[in-house]
Amino acid sequence: MSKRINYMKVAPDSVKGLLAVHGYIGQSELKQNLVNLVYLRVSQINHCAYCIDMHSQDLVKHGVPFEKLILTSAWREAGDVFTAREQAALAWAESVANVAETGVPDEDYAAATAAFSEKELVDLSVAIALMSAFNRLGVAFRNTPTAATKLAQAA
Repeated sequence: MSKRINYMKVAPDSVKGLLAVHGYIGQSELKQNLVNLVYLRVSQINHCAYCIDMHSQDLVKHGVPFEKLILTSAWREAGDVFTAREQAALAWAESVANVAETGVPDEDYAAATAAFSEKELVDLSVAIALMSAFNRLGVAFRNTPTAATKLAQAA
């Protein structure tokens, strides 16, 4: 798979708003590892290898154990590996990221509001929407994961 367009180079102004939102989420009350877990899960749902690679590396750099990282896609079956708050965030991420299929039912909303304040839930939802937008760019323009480049050079 070869890269198509470097959208950051061709049209940097097109993603300035997305980057501003990313900065906002980074300054929100949500813990960075929680946000990165959500970014990772949304990227897994959207099959964006570039973002999966990036957020996996971010989580490892911030001390998340490898075992937890690899269980993110199967978090419901992972027992106590994920905290109750992480589980609520991941469930909300799946419901919102799959909005066309789920319609984000009242049960999912009730579970999310039990774990997050209104402000946190809005910020979490914006983070999910943001990552979905970045995933679409990454998949559409075939961003190459850093890990793939390193592995190819090592081979």
